[in-house]
Amino acid sequence: MSKWTGSWLSGPRSALEPGADSGDGTGQRWRGERLGLPKSGQGSVASTGRRAVAILVDFALSAGVAGLFTMPELPRNWSLAAWFAITVTAVAFFGFTPGHALFGLRVVRVDGTTSVGLPRAALRTALIFLVIPAVIWDADNRGLHDKAAGTIVLRSR
Repeated sequence: MSKWTGSWLSGPRSALEPGADSGDGTGQRWRGERLGLPKSGQGSVASTGRRAVAILVDFALSAGVAGLFTMPELPRNWSLAAWFAITVTAVAFFGFTPGHALFGLRVVRVDGTTSVGLPRAALRTALIFLVIPAVIWDADNRGLHDKAAGTIVLRSR
């Protein structure tokens, strides 16, 4: 097999689990190592479980906020609008949603810039809404939505 076909037929290196050998000596031992992040503690890559529970908290909060405006009716799709507005605003200006804050998570830009910013937060949130980009991630626990926005979710405590 040629060098070219072997590189794409064997799959992307980014899908390798931490510690797996890609054959080119670039394997990493923990999530975020190749990004210069610590193995554990503050500043390390957030686990999938924490992120999942945090988004469930955000969904519940959004349903409650939307419900305040639609009483006595159920909020229906207004919950999604409230979730989108809360998430974009919170991530753009503070770097975390209420669910992230509760579970000690923070969204940061990979390039080291302090603020995520409105355009990146809106793109990231829109892609989470589509679900598929959020459930496909690499060895650094970065979903397609994080890769597109140039962000990563880290532990803040």
